[in-house]
Amino acid sequence: MMTSFATPTGTERLKAAREAGLTPELLLKAFRLMQTSRSLDDREIMLKRQQRTFFQVSGAGHEAIQVAAGLISKPGYDWFYPYYRDRALCLTLGMTSLDMLLQSVGAASDPSSGGRQMPNHWADPAKNIVTSSSATGTQFVQAVGCAAGCRVLYPGEDRLVLVSSGEGATSEGEFWESVNQACLNRLPVLFLIEDNGYAISVPVEKQTPGGSISKLLAGFPDILTIEVDGTDLISSYKAMGAAAAWCREGHGPALVHAHCTRPYSHSLSDDERSYKTKHEREEEALRDPLVTFPKFLVEEGLIEASVLEEMVREIDHEILEDTHRALEADPPAPATALAHLYSEKVDPASSEFDAAAQPSGEAKTMVDLINTTLKEEMQRDERVIVFGEDVADCSREGNLSEVKGKGGVFGLTAGLQTEFGSNRCYNMPIAEASIVGRAIGMATVGLKPVAEIQFFDYIWPAMMQIRDELASLRWRSNGHFSAPLVLRVPIGGYLTGGAIYHSQCGEMIFTHLPGLRVVFPSNAEDACGLLRTAIRCDDPVLFLEHKKLYREMYNRAPYPGPNFTIPFGKAKVVKAGESLTIVTYGALVQKSLLAAQEVERRGRDTSDDVSIEVIDLRTLSPYDWEAIKTSVGKTSRVIVAHEDTLSFGYGAEIAARIADEMFTHLDAPVKRVAALDTWVGYHPQLEAAILPQTDDLVKTIDELLAF
Repeated sequence: MMTSFATPTGTERLKAAREAGLTPELLLKAFRLMQTSRSLDDREIMLKRQQRTFFQVSGAGHEAIQVAAGLISKPGYDWFYPYYRDRALCLTLGMTSLDMLLQSVGAASDPSSGGRQMPNHWADPAKNIVTSSSATGTQFVQAVGCAAGCRVLYPGEDRLVLVSSGEGATSEGEFWESVNQACLNRLPVLFLIEDNGYAISVPVEKQTPGGSISKLLAGFPDILTIEVDGTDLISSYKAMGAAAAWCREGHGPALVHAHCTRPYSHSLSDDERSYKTKHEREEEALRDPLVTFPKFLVEEGLIEASVLEEMVREIDHEILEDTHRALEADPPAPATALAHLYSEKVDPASSEFDAAAQPSGEAKTMVDLINTTLKEEMQRDERVIVFGEDVADCSREGNLSEVKGKGGVFGLTAGLQTEFGSNRCYNMPIAEASIVGRAIGMATVGLKPVAEIQFFDYIWPAMMQIRDELASLRWRSNGHFSAPLVLRVPIGGYLTGGAIYHSQCGEMIFTHLPGLRVVFPSNAEDACGLLRTAIRCDDPVLFLEHKKLYREMYNRAPYPGPNFTIPFGKAKVVKAGESLTIVTYGALVQKSLLAAQEVERRGRDTSDDVSIEVIDLRTLSPYDWEAIKTSVGKTSRVIVAHEDTLSFGYGAEIAARIADEMFTHLDAPVKRVAALDTWVGYHPQLEAAILPQTDDLVKTIDELLAF
């Protein structure tokens, strides 16, 4: 459904304002907010030119639509995903000029980020203004997740989620994925697209086919699309009110396409005169809401010109006073750099998670125990929700009585939908960024998502969500927001035929992300205990499951009990030894054991007293340095083995630290065993040549022992 709101003119404007519910008092309040926003922009521009701040980006020209959006919203009840021009919106929701100036100077008392984010990245947990990033368009899929979470946590309530951006960000894939999801689930998401005609220097007709994002959405079902003059407060208020009502009444999402102006350049790092003509800039100036709206107020007798001028002076004085306070505020202390990377409430590396197994029954596969753990945690905590590609038993619930059900391509989620219902376990579209973004939004609002990426090889569309959003969320908000969730990801090769797109590793890319826990079990019991810890902890966890290990005979284990957990950062010595240490994880644990047994067998045949120690790290971030240090201090020889490629791999960090901190304990060089620096091949013979094998480990052990 598509509609538009015409801009009233002349004497019709005051009548239209009254009909929309805009009283004279509300109109004057709107002007104060709009003027405060513009005056803050001007003050920050001055501070930047005086080199007293470090960056500035303006919201000028967008004030009318933003104030209208704030006036129809319910801060602390609704949820908000603003973007970097939304100064007037955040002021209307209740943030102050001092709040914004403290962020501009990067003060420790900046309530949005504690001086960690650039200006205009606002956040306020009390008002449900979620911390934003600089990435464009990433907020859309998180807003969808937030709306889905509100539906679960607050059934029957009319909360909506307002998410905004410029028109340029609608070129991002996450925008289209979010619209797809919002329409599929008829979620109360209000998309506000503030179209000022330019994405930095790129005009809208070079961004959007036909130059209109609202027209492109005409074919989407269950979404109300409204086009409006975003420089006119009255029509903007009516448009936003209609869109909000649509969402609150349960019809589905709405999109308001607001045409704004950008009287200032994109930022102080940009000069729009290099791509906008003088005529174009003059035409824009005529539509400036800080010119047209106060003129309307005076002409309609709502305020005298002299009183309005005095109001502007008062606003400027208040901002000047707040500027002095902000400039006197202390910067962040260097000692706080690592604060809020991880939860201060729950430490998954603590003894709290060191629970002994209470084994019972026959040995089970990794698939069996992961499935059991998911079921138990869903029974224990109704906030746990499982979703991903093909994870449900059957999306068409009516067919469940006639079909077996799928439950994941590897069967790890089998039966979850049947037992807990389609609201607790469901399928997602093939859109990895949406899967992760949805999980972030749901976790932010208070749920505990356990999302699945079907194959590690296809995780890359979600990389922006994982790196720029999920991992930094707690840190960049100075501890005010977090997204404790689990991403389950099948990984690894040795599959015979997996090839390039079903057999790769690459875990080291994710261990490089501060704020993200990375787990990689090698056997069924550890998978059970570590997954339970991952779900119960308060941090985002990347839980890597080696596909080859899912149903192996050698790594099976009896059910260890419903409260069995394993602390993160606690390695396991799977085989003790005195002559050499192998530090490893995942599929290389078994190969290291076989290699150690082969070398020790030969040693016994030749009367050489050789014993190899094998350490399974189990978690990669954090990892157990003390276990490595103790073992290497004992054996003085060490190999770091992993399935990922050799160069720039995870083993390089471990090897470098051993060389740095244990050099005087070493009797031989630190060696690494890993895959060749290429892709995994399809033919089994080629795959075997590329991935590390037991023989490669035996050869390297022999070299080190002979050194």
